[in-house]
Amino acid sequence: MEFVSTRGGGTPVSFTEAFARGLAPDGGLYVPRHLPLLASDILVEDAMPYAALAWDFLSLFDTDHDSEHLIDIIDRSYGDFSDTINAPLQQLGDNLFVLELFHGPSLSFKDFGLQLIGNLFEEQIERTGIPINVLGATSGDTGSAAIHGLAGKKGVNVFILYPEGRISDLQERQMTCTGAENIFPIPIKGTFDDGQAIVKELMSDLEFKDKMRLSAINSINVVRVLAQCVYYIHAYTQLPPDNRDDVNFVVPTGNFGNIFAGWMVHQMGLPVDRFIVATNQNDILYRLFNTGEYQPDMVHPSHAPSMDIQVASNFERFLYYHNEKNAKSTLALMEQFKKDGSITIPNFNASNFSATRSTDEDILANIRRVKEDYDYVIDPHTACGFQNLSPDRTHVVLATAHPAKFPDIIKKAIGETPTDPSLEALKKKEKVTYPVEATAAAVRQFLEENGI
Repeated sequence: MEFVSTRGGGTPVSFTEAFARGLAPDGGLYVPRHLPLLASDILVEDAMPYAALAWDFLSLFDTDHDSEHLIDIIDRSYGDFSDTINAPLQQLGDNLFVLELFHGPSLSFKDFGLQLIGNLFEEQIERTGIPINVLGATSGDTGSAAIHGLAGKKGVNVFILYPEGRISDLQERQMTCTGAENIFPIPIKGTFDDGQAIVKELMSDLEFKDKMRLSAINSINVVRVLAQCVYYIHAYTQLPPDNRDDVNFVVPTGNFGNIFAGWMVHQMGLPVDRFIVATNQNDILYRLFNTGEYQPDMVHPSHAPSMDIQVASNFERFLYYHNEKNAKSTLALMEQFKKDGSITIPNFNASNFSATRSTDEDILANIRRVKEDYDYVIDPHTACGFQNLSPDRTHVVLATAHPAKFPDIIKKAIGETPTDPSLEALKKKEKVTYPVEATAAAVRQFLEENGI
């Protein structure tokens, strides 16, 4: 399988090249040159073991590793999840289901992509003999999942920018209490969007990127998105037969990567009636799917901090497909966005999408209602997915994080404080951080001084 840039620059690259580069040389994002159809037997059989399904799917795109090697990488990536199913589907009502994506080591859906990426980086370093520096920005969960995937691995240093004071204490502790010498958590004054802009600027500086051997773990890396496709198929095959018509996936999202993964696999043949984009009060995607205008606003801290985002980088991939793979049109729109700060999407067709918006009050109310109606506790991001659902349609809400990561908000909503042993252990450890000014120049200097 070959991968191309959404902006049309350069030549097509292989799976391992797209993975290693992260961002394309022209500043675009890599996408598969074509989307193959899913094998029909995947959709009619009962749910396969997660690792087996991941191999079936990823082998469509990774034609660089032989089968045995890819199987070994996948087995190591998903072997230490706390649930044997990895992503179990829980039925709450006749037409209401929750896909639990928080059974990985960092208790977040990001583990599905970043455990795989960590093992792929390790394989790359062993194969090439070249050490790397991994750079990323996080709004909370990406950083901890990346660190869990790479802490202590040889030949790699990890630099994670995060907005100081804008993530939960336990999210921060998952990044800053590892004790691993190759992990550099970098708090910055500002927002996730500020950190993401710094990462993109440095990754786009090809001379510096090559000099520092930079690799990306954010969802600008196409392999993260491909890994997340798998659990949509896994969810569908766990549904009762009577609920497999007109399925609606409800996806709490800020950066559009999680829901774009679902849309991709829908284009490959997964029967989905609609994707519901569930936003918090930072509602750029809600406004986009209701108006066709992509216009960032101020980032307002919320009860769902991992979604406090106003620039959804994965939207460029969707735009590329919306433009019928016309890279020139995509490039023109992205250049206009960079110049004007907003764009109106021509002939915008969101027929497979709708969107909801949840305020902080809505989040608390949804946590309370789900507890009262179903005796089930959801985290504040997942709570955005329970906004304005119709009881007459099958809905699968993606539970993106364990509620124990946000104990203060859960206690405020229902008077209970959820816990998890791995998080309780972190409370006894000392935080280690590396504060850096929120500029590309300052981060560049820090990388040069501390890179491997």
